[in-house]
Amino acid sequence: MVSVFIATLKFSSNEQVSFNEFRCAWVTSLFASYASQPFEQRENTQTIVIDLSHYLLLALIIMFVGIMIGAIGVGGVLLVPALIHVAGIEIHIAIAACMFSYAFSGAVGATIYARQGTIRWATGLWLCLGAMPGAYLGAFVVSGLALRTITLVIALFVVLAGLHAMRDSQNKAHGHHIQSKILLVLIGIIVGFGSAISGTGGPLLLVPLLVSMNWPALTAVGLSQVIQLPIAALATLGNYLHGEVDVKLGLGIAMIMVIGVAIGARLAHRVPGLLLRRVVAVVLLAVGASMLWQQF
Repeated sequence: MVSVFIATLKFSSNEQVSFNEFRCAWVTSLFASYASQPFEQRENTQTIVIDLSHYLLLALIIMFVGIMIGAIGVGGVLLVPALIHVAGIEIHIAIAACMFSYAFSGAVGATIYARQGTIRWATGLWLCLGAMPGAYLGAFVVSGLALRTITLVIALFVVLAGLHAMRDSQNKAHGHHIQSKILLVLIGIIVGFGSAISGTGGPLLLVPLLVSMNWPALTAVGLSQVIQLPIAALATLGNYLHGEVDVKLGLGIAMIMVIGVAIGARLAHRVPGLLLRRVVAVVLLAVGASMLWQQF
């Protein structure tokens, strides 16, 4: 498993690493991890049996989600439904495993964006300070929460943010950066709480929030990589204390997703800012509409 993270970080930096080395490290660690665990687990976990076709489909979805998260921040919203409908995993187990996996994707994404100088660390610090208690609170209440109402609220918010970004995409966003530290902490709390109860990670809420405030899309995506770290850590702690965390499932997701994140983050820095903002707007509209459709 260590080899895949080393190869991924080399791939994301300027170091030279051959495609064969990268592919072999990924394939070796992937199959070694899954060969060491049984297909059926009956103690305190749901019995999960995934045939090869379902596994390949799920792996492709996870890779796509990673690319989306790395490139535009939004993508985690697809992960929980995929685990539920493709793998047959119970929703609370799926949410907890996804939150655990975001620690790894956030670390890879934040590393790449930091190397490119596109992370505002002072802003990110205050956002993270708010996200930590919000994520822990969300993990505390999620096990007994009916998620339909929360999903509807998040979906409507995402659609509105997409419409706003689409409307303003004709003008380059200069970024009316938030000066109030209290407001940044409050945004962090909201993002942390909403992410923990939905299993989507921080980017789904933070990116549309910042884009709606006319922040540059690349800056918003960079901050969304950072905020995944405290949200994943505190949400996982809350899920461990008050629910259940399937560590093997989370690691399996992370092993594939970090590769997609590395690819997506590199792509984001090669796309013009205005085009990236338009892509974010379209994806937000599509994701929000899909979330609304699934609820009716």
